[in-house]
Amino acid sequence: MRVLLLSTSYPCDGSDWRGVFIRHMVDALARSDDVQLSVWAPPGKLPATVQSATTEVERRWLARLMSSGGISHLIRQGRAKDLLAPITLLRMLASAYRRNPTIDIYHINWLQCSLPLPDDGKPALITVLGNDLKLLRLPLMRRALRWTMRRRKVTVCPNAEWMVEPLQAAFGDIAEVAPVSFGIDPRWYAIDRNINAQPVKRWLAVTRLTADKLGPLFEWSREHFQGAERELHLFGPMQENMEIPNWVHYHGAATPEQLATEWFPHACGLITLSRHAEGRPQVMLEAMAAGLPIIASHMPAHASIVDDEATGVLCDDSNEYGQALRDLEDTDTNRRFGEAARNWALREFGTWDDCARRYTRIYRKLLGGDGIA
Repeated sequence: MRVLLLSTSYPCDGSDWRGVFIRHMVDALARSDDVQLSVWAPPGKLPATVQSATTEVERRWLARLMSSGGISHLIRQGRAKDLLAPITLLRMLASAYRRNPTIDIYHINWLQCSLPLPDDGKPALITVLGNDLKLLRLPLMRRALRWTMRRRKVTVCPNAEWMVEPLQAAFGDIAEVAPVSFGIDPRWYAIDRNINAQPVKRWLAVTRLTADKLGPLFEWSREHFQGAERELHLFGPMQENMEIPNWVHYHGAATPEQLATEWFPHACGLITLSRHAEGRPQVMLEAMAAGLPIIASHMPAHASIVDDEATGVLCDDSNEYGQALRDLEDTDTNRRFGEAARNWALREFGTWDDCARRYTRIYRKLLGGDGIA
């Protein structure tokens, strides 16, 4: 099967945290015996068997887009100089589609990248993250996407079940909606944890720094993290100007390698109090695969991942949050929750090779072969 995969996110090298899940997706699909893969994406190392479908001009423009925080970030900024970026992106995507007339199927990451699909009838698999659902609120966007899908076989693949209902309402009459979970790198499953190896209890928050992504993290944590017995370590790029309290240990963006070797093995758990509409945050899955319990805000994206009082705790207020911290700092409780989290991640998501098999089953169905199992 000749597949053209398109993404506006891709890590430029091994130390780049951005778009790492797309690199894992590409690597796994490249290992599939029945896939001949071409990739249109920002510059970065591709497997030897994968062909780049990006021109030099496109690579330079996409590299600048990545360094600016991505297309969604530029749109949120609302600066006049960035208003043409979405149009430029759509023009480049349209050109990429036209340059690859011999492919069998399109694998498109994110709804907006499907807008300039050519009227060639070729099938498409379109992945959807939680942030994509905001796109459907824009005037005429749903109609434009439906117009693109109308004359081809399409499977829309959100990475979490909670997105199925709104996507079914928008496209269910013209496309199949089939959730596909991303995989998890085996390195996370191999982490050996010991929360007593440090003199203080360390808790981690790994997120882009925006008001919605942080949620009430600072507000709820203030009274619980100013003593000597516990530390909050925050990782992620600063995407909105905000003041970080002096009792928070802020490290900036961290690579997966740093998290896996330096931080996850001795942390009590991962905290995410986001109010942001997400699919399945990959860092939560990786933390659970590593055996870390999760403390999360009570929202659909988190409730679909965290089994409350089994693999983590869902919190509605500061009091519940403080109690969760205390409970999970007990060594036996922490170990029990962490083992349950790891077993669940392995059972539900497996590895990226498992994810690639989920995608290739859909490719075959779209091309008239085997169905989705």
